[in-house]
Amino acid sequence: MNKLALVRIALGSIRRNAGRSLLTILGVVIGVGSVVVMVAIGQGARAEIAARVASLGTNLVVVTPGALNRSGVSAGAGSTDTLTLDDVEVIEREVYGAMAVSPVVASGTLAVAGNANWRTAIQGVNDDWFNIRSWSVSSGRTFDANEVRAARKVCLLGVTVAEALFGADDPVGREVRLRGIPVEVIGLLARKGPTAEGNDQDDIAILPYTTVRQRMAGRQYIAQILLRANSEDDVSDVMVDTAQILRETHRLGARGEADFTIRDQRQIAEASRGTTDVMTTLLSAVASVSLVVGGIGIMNIMLVSVTERTREIGIRRAVGARRSDVLAQFLVEAVVLSGLGGVLGAIGGAAMASAVGALTGWSTPVTASSLSIAMGFSGFIGVFFGWYPARRAAALDPIDALRHA
Repeated sequence: MNKLALVRIALGSIRRNAGRSLLTILGVVIGVGSVVVMVAIGQGARAEIAARVASLGTNLVVVTPGALNRSGVSAGAGSTDTLTLDDVEVIEREVYGAMAVSPVVASGTLAVAGNANWRTAIQGVNDDWFNIRSWSVSSGRTFDANEVRAARKVCLLGVTVAEALFGADDPVGREVRLRGIPVEVIGLLARKGPTAEGNDQDDIAILPYTTVRQRMAGRQYIAQILLRANSEDDVSDVMVDTAQILRETHRLGARGEADFTIRDQRQIAEASRGTTDVMTTLLSAVASVSLVVGGIGIMNIMLVSVTERTREIGIRRAVGARRSDVLAQFLVEAVVLSGLGGVLGAIGGAAMASAVGALTGWSTPVTASSLSIAMGFSGFIGVFFGWYPARRAAALDPIDALRHA
């Protein structure tokens, strides 16, 4: 019996029991659709994280203070003050792979403009910071090196702060009070959106670090040192050179425990992607359970079909059909059922992925590889769970089958 004839017989059997067949493949439809959606969401999340990490800056290297230890208990990275402006100056002079370096003096305060107020984060940086973070302005300008040296009372506002204080009005040229000090707004930062961790990057006010240290924070130590490597290939060298210089300036020796932490974008991205990958794998595994359930449903309905068609099997054997023909007939029926479920599930999954993308604003691509995997798995389910009923049908004795009422 040729393959086309087997497929025609399988489709005819499915049409005769259309309602039962539809319910049988429902589990496969749900399983394939769920897998397609979960993979699309996972890929969209990875792309979103990559975009968020890229928004931090190009070829970014971040140096933070080390951990405070008390009685053998570590308070975590950044819990102590170990970075100074002297470190920044040495790094600027001696790390040749870095095209820009900026200290970051961080604080928090209540920003007040007229009758409006908003609690926000302030960061004191130098004029290289905007290049390091690849952060442009949508209105106004950035401050320059002269304004940093003179500790000018100027600032740039993030979109979140600007909207909270001035609504839809352009804040450039207006005055805002930070820590009770009047500061001129000279620029509005372009919108960045949240980080991979969900923090609002636009809820910020940027000032010269000299202004923050002298007039607001009063701290001699700094929260971060940001570096931008000349190229992606230079990032590793910049990290190694920076670590070596800091060990020397902090007099840590060759084996002393580092009182600083150095990270780059790759580490930040990998940490963020790790959670996404685990969740995608977990959700895809849960969705795959539906495929197994659908396979069990196919096996059950094929066993019922064998019982109902016992006499038909006997007649086929009596007119010359071999056991292999009967085995192939029922196996093809099982594969056709799971294949139909796979096609419907892939169509439904693609539509659902598009809907999720429209609702979230993410890119949720349905790739050929994800469709191929889902369809291939559904075909495997058909073969795996259809094999036993097909073997049982092929093993029937023709005489006993003909006697079956």
